[in-house]
Amino acid sequence: MKIGLYFGTFNPIHVGHLIIANHLAENSDLDQIWLVVTPQSPFKKKQSLLDNYQRLEMVYRATKDYVRLKPSDIEFNLPQPNYTINTLTYLQEKHPDYEFSLIMGEDNLKSFHKWKNYELILEHHDIYVYPRISDGAVETQFDNHNRIHHIDAPIIQLSSTFVRKAIKAGQIIRPMLPEHVWEYVDEMNFYK
Repeated sequence: MKIGLYFGTFNPIHVGHLIIANHLAENSDLDQIWLVVTPQSPFKKKQSLLDNYQRLEMVYRATKDYVRLKPSDIEFNLPQPNYTINTLTYLQEKHPDYEFSLIMGEDNLKSFHKWKNYELILEHHDIYVYPRISDGAVETQFDNHNRIHHIDAPIIQLSSTFVRKAIKAGQIIRPMLPEHVWEYVDEMNFYK
């Protein structure tokens, strides 16, 4: 089974995340997309970042109607600060029959050469890159790389930061969140 790992703080998960995840589930050779909730670093307490399990609950609510999208808390129990290579190694040991790939925006590919052990990641894992509008160029070493697959997904210019600010400002953001997520955010008074 081929699993695409889509990492994020998902604070909150919004329709843009779902559009990208579902697009990959429907238009690539990936069997499932795991939305991996990045835990709050104990070293960087951010006021606006909700508790790990509240964000996991939102991802669960957002994906429960999509059979190929799965919430994942795999990083919650790994030592912090964590690196993607450690997560991949852990998952490969835990699920030796699965093939794990990374999903990232083009903006992340631009800094990928700075990641810990990025060469090792590329040696063993495919990377699915969706388009993002951002400055700068992708390193030429990643041009035509056989492990890097550029996906013709919709360009989404919605961010969790925008959603949080809009909620704080009292704006109606209901269309930007999956219905079950909006209900949870509203019920819990998050980000106000």
